[in-house]
Parts: sequence; structure tokens; C-alpha cells
Amino acid sequence: MADLKALQDMLSPLFPGLIGMELLEAQPDRIIGKLTVRPDLCTVGGILHGGALMAFADTLGAVATVVNLPPHTRTATIESKTNFFAAAKLGSVIAAESTLLHKGRTMMTWQTAIKNEHGKLCAVVTQTQLILPTT
Repeated sequence: MADLKALQDMLSPLFPGLIGMELLEAQPDRIIGKLTVRPDLCTVGGILHGGALMAFADTLGAVATVVNLPPHTRTATIESKTNFFAAAKLGSVIAAESTLLHKGRTMMTWQTAIKNEHGKLCAVVTQTQLILPTT
């Protein structure tokens, strides 16, 4: 299992920290996180903004890739697709699990399922991460 504290510390001063994302588990083939739906992350009607939901999923997939990176490499998202199924309401806590679909030499693909507190599927995000040499 990856060092959760080190990963969380890496995210805290960045956008994921700003939205309040918390990592719960980090293994090479899956990452789990949660996010509390706050008013500043919502759209009209107290519903989590789709962009916030997508950013949450994108971060989990990126963290999952980082956990699997070979030495002297970095990652960037090159493709992401989101299907929205249900709203996440103000004050609720959503949970997400990113699972590995493909691990190659130059790319990894992750699928993230985001569920509300009642276990209802809110969205599924599939993203591909490019593996690049550090410069």
C-alpha cells in the first residue's frame, strides 16, 4: 500500500486540497477517496457541480498513476469521459474508487465510480494517463 499521508500531503496545497478531497486507500490497482459536498462546490439547487465531480475523479486517476509510475517519469491526463447518473446533494459525502483497466509502458487507463452516501452511482469516469519522462 502506498503512503497515504505522503500522497495527501502532496495534494493538500494544490487544487485537490482546495476542494477538500481526502484519500482513504491507495494500492497499485485501486485508489479510494471521499469528498464532502460544500456550498462553494455546488451549482444552483445545492447540487455538486459536474466540474467538481470530474476534478475529483481526475485526481484519483492521476494519483493511481503516480503510485504506479516507474522512476524518472511523470503523468498527465490525455483523455477523460464522464457519464453522470445521479446528483450529489449539498452536505452529503461522496466516495469514489478508481480501478485499473490498463497498465502499459506509456499509458494507464483508470475507471472511477463515484457513489453517494446511500451507495447510488452518481458518475463513472474513464480516463487515460500518459506516462512521460521527467525533464
